[in-house]
Order: sequence, then C-alpha cells, then structure tokens
Amino acid sequence: MKRILACVAVLASSCFAQSQSNQYSSEGAVTHDTVAVNSVPKDYVIGSEDVLAVNVWKEPEISRTVPVRPDGKITLPLIGDVQATGLTPHTLEGKVRDGLKAYVANPEVTVIVQEVKSLKFNIVGEINHPGSFALSQPMTVLDGIAVGGGLRDFAKGSKIYVLRGGTRFPFNYKDVIKGKKLSQNIELRSGDTIVIP
Repeated sequence: MKRILACVAVLASSCFAQSQSNQYSSEGAVTHDTVAVNSVPKDYVIGSEDVLAVNVWKEPEISRTVPVRPDGKITLPLIGDVQATGLTPHTLEGKVRDGLKAYVANPEVTVIVQEVKSLKFNIVGEINHPGSFALSQPMTVLDGIAVGGGLRDFAKGSKIYVLRGGTRFPFNYKDVIKGKKLSQNIELRSGDTIVIP
C-alpha cells in the first residue's frame, strides 16, 4: 500500500510539474516579430504596426485594441479614422478625447501601447536567421547577432559593421566576445542594419 501511495505521489508531482512547464512555455513565448510591452517611455512616438489599447472610462463599447495601419491611422467607433503615427500616447489621448466630446460627456481616455512593432533592425549576410527583428528594448550589436541565431561558419567576424543611414560602424565580433574594443558594441537604433560579410 505504501508503495502504491508513493507511486501516486510521484505521478501527481510529475503531472503538476509538466502542467507548470506547459503554462510557462505558452505564456513566456515571444516571437521576434512581436514584443509585448508593459510600459513605454512617456515620450515614445507611436509608429506603424504598433498595437494600441484605447480605453474610454465607463464606455466599453467604444474602447478598442487596435493596430496602427500602414497609413498611420487607427479606426475607432463614433469618430472613425484618427492619425496615430508621429504622436505620443498622451497626445493621441487628447485627439481621441476631443473627437468623442460630441458624443460622450467628459470622456476620460487612456492610450496604452500594448505591442511595439514599429521599431525594427535588420540583419543580413552570414547569419543563421537573417531578417527584420523587433527592437522594443535596449539591444546592442552582440544582442542582435544572438537574436539572429549567431554567425554562420564562414562569416568574417572581424569585418562586421552596422549601417546607420550613410554611416558604417565597425564591429569585430572576436574582439568583443574576448572583452576587447567594447566601444564597438554600440546600442542599436530603429532602422539599423547589421551586415555580416
């Protein structure tokens, strides 16, 4: 009987651990196309493809979670299209509030950036996963290479550079991972391209 109880206890413990593991993996999954954001700086400028939660207090029928369209606008009930790109969430709150005044008495509007998709950097060349990646948190060149899956076997690690506008910033992978020339491991900006020959 003790042996049976022990087996049941082990089995229950194993099932619980498995369910916790599955729960963590499903909740913790983040793709490189979309990054959920808990908070963005107050001066964050909304960009195309960002996902916004527009909440109107005590008006759930008007509140919406909407993506910013490629034309830079969002569509809301009653007021229709509203320009969002180029504005901070606080400024957009004011525009929505003004638009709703004709329909709602003293509307209280909150705009939250739920997903940052407009800030991106690119990796091209001898990287395992070339492409465009979300840049929703501070990231260095080394971080970017890691996100791209690391260098391919024949990559020229000492010839890597970051292309920003018309300027090249050299990056020697071998030196940086040895702790040398760390100033080359610059913070990436939206629109940067890491080129790996």
